[in-house]
Amino acid sequence: MDISCTRCNQTKPGFERPPFPGAIGQRVVENICQDCWGLWLKQQTMLINHYGLNVMDPQARSFLKQNMEAFLFKSGAEEDVDTTKKGTIQW
Repeated sequence: MDISCTRCNQTKPGFERPPFPGAIGQRVVENICQDCWGLWLKQQTMLINHYGLNVMDPQARSFLKQNMEAFLFKSGAEEDVDTTKKGTIQW
């Protein structure tokens, strides 16, 4: 099923099922193509590795969720990978 992606403004294949739970997952199904989701997964991996995030930590999950919304839906500022922080993050 093709969708009109709000991130890249192109018509591309979308998702049959949400790739993420909850309301955000439903927004992804309705508005984000598989290519842009793949770009988010790469960005998420960079954030996890760069900041040494423990995805079991609720603060880390919140940080990633906030960045996912900013990255995919352009809602707010997304975190740039700042190599001067060397594995730490300030909440």
